[in-house]
Amino acid sequence: MTQNRLHSAPSRDTCERVPSTALTFSSRAEHRAWLASQSALPRGFRVGTTRFDFMPKEAPKPAKMTLTLIAPDRPTPDFAAMFTKNAFPGAPVIIGRRRLEEPALGAIIINNKISNVCAPGGVETSERVCAETARLLGVPATAVFPSSTGVIGWGLPADDIIAHLPQAATALAAGSVLPAAEGIVTTDLYPKVRSSTVGAGRIVGIAKGAGMIEPNMATMLVYILTDLTVPRDTLRALLTKAVNTSFNRISVDSDTSTSDTVVLMSSGEVPCDDLAAFEAALTQVCGDLAEDVVRNGEGVRHVIRVQVRNAATPELACALGKAIVNAPLFKCAIAGNDPNVGRLVQAIGKHVGACAPDTDLSKLRASIGGVEIFSAGAFRLNPEKETALVAHLKNAELYISNPTADGLFAAAVDYPPHERCVEIEIDLGSGANEATIFGGDLTHEYVSENADYRS
Repeated sequence: MTQNRLHSAPSRDTCERVPSTALTFSSRAEHRAWLASQSALPRGFRVGTTRFDFMPKEAPKPAKMTLTLIAPDRPTPDFAAMFTKNAFPGAPVIIGRRRLEEPALGAIIINNKISNVCAPGGVETSERVCAETARLLGVPATAVFPSSTGVIGWGLPADDIIAHLPQAATALAAGSVLPAAEGIVTTDLYPKVRSSTVGAGRIVGIAKGAGMIEPNMATMLVYILTDLTVPRDTLRALLTKAVNTSFNRISVDSDTSTSDTVVLMSSGEVPCDDLAAFEAALTQVCGDLAEDVVRNGEGVRHVIRVQVRNAATPELACALGKAIVNAPLFKCAIAGNDPNVGRLVQAIGKHVGACAPDTDLSKLRASIGGVEIFSAGAFRLNPEKETALVAHLKNAELYISNPTADGLFAAAVDYPPHERCVEIEIDLGSGANEATIFGGDLTHEYVSENADYRS
């Protein structure tokens, strides 16, 4: 059936993600069984969730919210976090930045449905939730880290949340992180869990995110737990490096969320005898979660992997890859299994012309699925290549969706059938820098889902 991409940590000689056999799943049950196999919590952690009905005051109609608690057995000084660079951050992001100065972290409290962004009294409401969480767990209020995701602009139903917090606290249990992975989702079609073993220790990460995805540090909400003892300063340095080569290199729709948060926490239960192996495993977990977010993107039917090589600077390699996966016309062509390579080349030319006009494109070579389509300043196309390109796009398609009788689109399959990508290689021939960027196509489903997001 499947092969786990994370049986062991990557080579100690590199912190780059290593190639691995792609996973395939024939059913939701098969995928869920694999998620369960990944989900064993590191030592020293518990998770608990509860779900309740409430009435948003801004749009009074029944809604459901899930609260998720993640708690170490005792507050830990060894934690790290990174946040969105959106200039309108949510109240939990504002508070989370303050928490980085605290001596220890004792819990993370997460709610979905409402993101608590620029809502009147949002910071005070979030702090009130933190204080009640702290009281229930017997830790300082400043040791509780809040996260929220969902509709921007609505206020949190503080009274409802506080009334149901005891249920989440009572549900706290060691064993599996899967309840937390399920609890944090919103428009995600399935939970996302990745893990790795390092010596006697373990790293487990969960993520949510499907739309409003082009992080400037992380992606939506990500929580990574480890029982390996790694000091705070080291954790923070390693997280920054891992995020920059994973969550900072994906895009579903080019929009940066107001709530993006990634947290890394160590319970310190297991000595870390190999820091290089830990770093490599952390990088792998982050990279796989980032790719999972794209594959589960709203309406995404093709994952696009762009490898830019031999660029003059790392910044150019990364920015050019982002320009390609964010080009609307090219994304639409991919969605339709139409290898309209002119749209790819125009996207390259647009970015270089506007942002790197001194770049010499005379050596540029471009290929899709291993088929060369452009070199030496001219397209290299023929009927055989066209056939091969169409076949490559169809092979990468996650599912085929048809509109229902009312013209709407039914939900995609609620598991990832495979991990194949539309493979694009761009060789600029003008340097020694490279970057790999993941993105998604642009489908009718994406438009329909976001047209009806609040309803």
